[in-house]
Amino acid sequence: MDLERFGLLQTVVNEGNYKSSVNRFQEENILLPTFEELADPTKIPNPVKEALKQIDPNEAHPLNLFRVHWYNEYGTGGTVDVPQHIVLPSELTGVDAKIVLAFGNRFPMITAHKVLAAYSCFAPRVISGQFNPAHHRAIWPSTGNFARGGIAISTLMRSRGVAVLPENMSQERFDWLDKWVMNPDDIIRTPGSESNVKEIYDACNELEKDESNFIFNQFSEYANHIGHYAVTGRALGHVFETLKANQPQLNLAACTFASGSAGTLAAGDRLKDDYGAKITAVEALECPTMLYNGYGEHNIQGIGDKHIPLIHNVMNTDIVAGISDAATDGLNLVFTTDSGKEYLKSEHQVPAEIVDNLRHLGFSSICNMMASIKTAKELNLGPNDVIMTVATDGSELYESEKAHLMSDKYPNGFTAKDAHEIFTTHVVNADSQHLEILNDVGRNRIFNLGYYTWVEQQGIPVEDFDARRSQEFWHELHKFPPIWDCLLYTSDAADDTPCVDLGGR
Repeated sequence: MDLERFGLLQTVVNEGNYKSSVNRFQEENILLPTFEELADPTKIPNPVKEALKQIDPNEAHPLNLFRVHWYNEYGTGGTVDVPQHIVLPSELTGVDAKIVLAFGNRFPMITAHKVLAAYSCFAPRVISGQFNPAHHRAIWPSTGNFARGGIAISTLMRSRGVAVLPENMSQERFDWLDKWVMNPDDIIRTPGSESNVKEIYDACNELEKDESNFIFNQFSEYANHIGHYAVTGRALGHVFETLKANQPQLNLAACTFASGSAGTLAAGDRLKDDYGAKITAVEALECPTMLYNGYGEHNIQGIGDKHIPLIHNVMNTDIVAGISDAATDGLNLVFTTDSGKEYLKSEHQVPAEIVDNLRHLGFSSICNMMASIKTAKELNLGPNDVIMTVATDGSELYESEKAHLMSDKYPNGFTAKDAHEIFTTHVVNADSQHLEILNDVGRNRIFNLGYYTWVEQQGIPVEDFDARRSQEFWHELHKFPPIWDCLLYTSDAADDTPCVDLGGR
């Protein structure tokens, strides 16, 4: 395998780039957190913790790299002992199983967990000397949040970043990018919307002709998978252990993750390794690639892109589920309008605290919730079963989409009757249609779909493509975080001496 192409390096491969990065980081007082520190923020050095108390989480300050974890407290800039989350009651979900979502809008700068994916991809390329912030432009192909995360990480590392994303993504994403990019030309709008990833690849192929452009392709950067396995998977396990401490009978039965780049699905691999949880991969019903080898357009922004990401461990996936964007669009109105929230409280006796926190669920978060409901029904899960997932971002990123929907469908206002119709259709009457429990035939069918993107279009050697069928391949990937953590320190030490701290913490 071409380890340099995939960023799977254990040593410095370009001493000049490496020294250039070290010099820049020392001049700009940039420290890089280790993956261990992001997985367990109690290990962040005390001087850094003290300094962070004076820094706004949304500021373009390099120390905000140490906030790229799941333990941020909402609205304070502080940290919490357990990742903030919500346990959805049966009054809301209609199932006995406990559906638990960790809140992604606690992450700094972009209020979405994709900033973790961006750092996971960026850091190994820098510390191995592949990427030189003084020379390269970081190109971030995405359907939204990963591009924003990449621009944030690039900015904090005093490097120029370029966002490549479909022109029809939510206005809030572009508003944020307008404020953060160094140059307006660093926002490249490609044709189409959520499902038009091929057009993003085409744009990147053109950009790659300039050797100063470095493409961080989240769909094929194994570090995206590795970072979520090491950090997100561990955080979700911590949430479950906290619940289990009070209810020892709980069982982590399943986890559900909508597949965009498939990075977050790596957290499922971790939960399966640690707890035996089944993994549900989720896509938009309007673009049912995994379920039906289908195609189409949809509005669950951040997921489902008419192809199978290279970093999706398909052979470890147990269930595939399809969720309609009619459900996510509609439930967003129920969860964020006064009439919708009052309906949930009065008609379904959903506790007020739960209703108030539903605003922290964006489109793909609602998708994860709905897929969890379908999974619970299909597996006949009971009150002692837990399904873990994430709320990747919050509803604040979709106010413009909400306004469009209100204008198009509810010009006279959104009423309790409208809320009843949406909630009854998509939650009360939720079933396990458009869900497949995978056997080896199903897994191989989905795995093989990736051939057309990665081998035929993107030139991945078929041997490297096929190597991903084996779980041993993925187990080897999961060994990289401590290796990279060591590379975050000087490489000049002899092999038999401990790593030496570069930043002088």
